[in-house]
Amino acid sequence: MTNEIELIKDPGLPAHVHRRADTDPKAAARAERQVAILFGLSALGTLILIYSFVFIKDDVFIFIPVLGSTNLHQIGLGMGMAIALFCIGAGLIHWAKTLMPDEEVIAQRHEFRSEDEDRENFVATVKEGAAAAGLGRRPLIKRTLGAALGLSALTPVLLLRDLGPLPGNEQSKTSWKKGTRLVTDPGDRPIRPEDLEVGSVAQTLPELTPGKERHLDEIAKDAVLLIRLRPEEFNLDAERLSWTYEGIIAFSKICSHMGCAVALYEQQTKHLLCPCHQSTFDVTRAAKVIFGPAARPLPQLNITVDEEGYLVAGAPFNEPVGPSFWGRLS
Repeated sequence: MTNEIELIKDPGLPAHVHRRADTDPKAAARAERQVAILFGLSALGTLILIYSFVFIKDDVFIFIPVLGSTNLHQIGLGMGMAIALFCIGAGLIHWAKTLMPDEEVIAQRHEFRSEDEDRENFVATVKEGAAAAGLGRRPLIKRTLGAALGLSALTPVLLLRDLGPLPGNEQSKTSWKKGTRLVTDPGDRPIRPEDLEVGSVAQTLPELTPGKERHLDEIAKDAVLLIRLRPEEFNLDAERLSWTYEGIIAFSKICSHMGCAVALYEQQTKHLLCPCHQSTFDVTRAAKVIFGPAARPLPQLNITVDEEGYLVAGAPFNEPVGPSFWGRLS
């Protein structure tokens, strides 16, 4: 019984097994190079992230066999950050496992404040441990670690750029102007009233001016749904009725709740449905909300025809499209 108690009190430590890097200088040098390569890859990943964030536009796509057509901007950000974080972590782990001191140390625990002599010994031990870690003797690791940590510190600063500058009135404006033709999406074909039958729906965008490209942030605000009813089916005031043309009415496709695409039209009930949170809008009453969390009707676009008989905007939207934002709380 006595022997068992003594064994529990002081079980002892197994014999220390030295690593190859502890006894073989070539193994130590090889491990040092491996750590430096990992830190270098981490720095490269940060540079990829920065390059993707600054220079690659949102409308640049790349075809990847497994993923299909993918936004190159997002791929660069994700891969760059993954490489930077993974490699710096892997480098630190590999450094600790192969090159840092591998000795078991038992520190006696003291209550409250230690004696001054013990505190001085602790500071000396920390300095000794820092020296034993090999930063001073391994300049390659020191330089690559400094480069990886320094570049990684730029990442949050760079990403914080998205907090400014303030958008100003960009959220309140769309590309729709008086006289802008409505074109099909996809296809960019101008639309005549006779192209739409009663009960039909068409997704449209504003016609591009020559030489201009369509950007994702513009599509997110400019998408409009055209719906054709019989004129007698509308329950609108005189002003809103004047914004229609021969039974064709146009609404923003962006839900006024959370900005999802209002993509479902019930022909029998003449209701538009947002699939995200089931907000329902009555087309006959200027997209008035009849169900769901949306607080406002869908903005209606004033439409008419030009001299060539194509549908055009009679005026810009009279209110911001999409959900509420700072500065517009209702």
